[in-house]
Amino acid sequence: MKFYSLSIVFVLFVFLACTKGISDGEVATTTADSSLKQLPFPFGAAISAELLRTDPRYKALIIREFKSISTENAMKFGIIHPLENTYNWTDGDEIVAFAQANCIRVHGHTLNWYQDAPDWLKNFDGDKNAWENLLKTHIQTIVKHYKGKVTSWDVVNEAFEDDGRYRNSIWVQKLGTDYIARAFQYAHEADPVALLFYNDYGQEYGYEYKGLKRNAILALVNELKSRGVPINGIGLQMHTKYTQSDFDISLAISTAAETGLKVHISELDVALNPNFDATLTFSPSLDEMQASKYKAIVKLYNAIPKAQQFGITTWNVTDKDSWVPVFFKRPDWPLPFNADYHRKAAYRGIFDGLK
Repeated sequence: MKFYSLSIVFVLFVFLACTKGISDGEVATTTADSSLKQLPFPFGAAISAELLRTDPRYKALIIREFKSISTENAMKFGIIHPLENTYNWTDGDEIVAFAQANCIRVHGHTLNWYQDAPDWLKNFDGDKNAWENLLKTHIQTIVKHYKGKVTSWDVVNEAFEDDGRYRNSIWVQKLGTDYIARAFQYAHEADPVALLFYNDYGQEYGYEYKGLKRNAILALVNELKSRGVPINGIGLQMHTKYTQSDFDISLAISTAAETGLKVHISELDVALNPNFDATLTFSPSLDEMQASKYKAIVKLYNAIPKAQQFGITTWNVTDKDSWVPVFFKRPDWPLPFNADYHRKAAYRGIFDGLK
């Protein structure tokens, strides 16, 4: 009996250690000892398995700061399912084991995406039933493998064009647009406890996209809800810029919340060089303008109902490993930590957004 009592005490201790944050009414402030773990909702980052195993500073920063991590590339189709009958669990398993050892929540990314299709998938020769079985088997094999270890999933990622039309992806070509609903159902069957998200970018770009993409996403998730499809949340990627209108950011967050689903700012970064200036250098003024935008985003997000705050996740950990400079081939510094793993003004801005 004494053994069971001690076990219960230990479990409670671990639970409290993993869930400690600030309480309602408290205000988190930035100090030398502060951590993003102190925020009233989970704050996290998308992480690289390679950097996790090779860079001790990277690993230490994640342990110190984050309550949640997303699997940046480790669970994308081409990495985890490189051949028709082969699954590569190495990177995903390493990330999950690391997270479990350090009381960090894991968000799986992504079960279905129009990009990152391996050659075998592009060349797959089968009828509609074969494609349906392929979709189901892929999703359920992965979700079952991580059942009880991965809290949530981006089930379908970026299914819409910027003008609100469905992308003419290989999945739409082979299965029609309602494959989305079945993807959620397959994931739910594999792990009924996991939270399931639709994830997409550009929902805050009302002017450029005229709100067409945002409206299409909202229509989709509301339709899925009305049909009883097991969807739990919307992921707002929020790859944004320091000049982006707070009004449009507010509209994206508030309309997502109006669905009643959980809201995840899922891939946040704030670009400082949207005009592609090859000579631009990082400066104190840019540092502060970026901090203001992080502050505004956190403030707007923190205003939605607490039960719908799934959390905020930055895409990558530091400016050094950010996708933005590489993908856009320009100098940029979009994250709260610089290339030397030091906090930027944006870090303070995150805390200021709670005041």
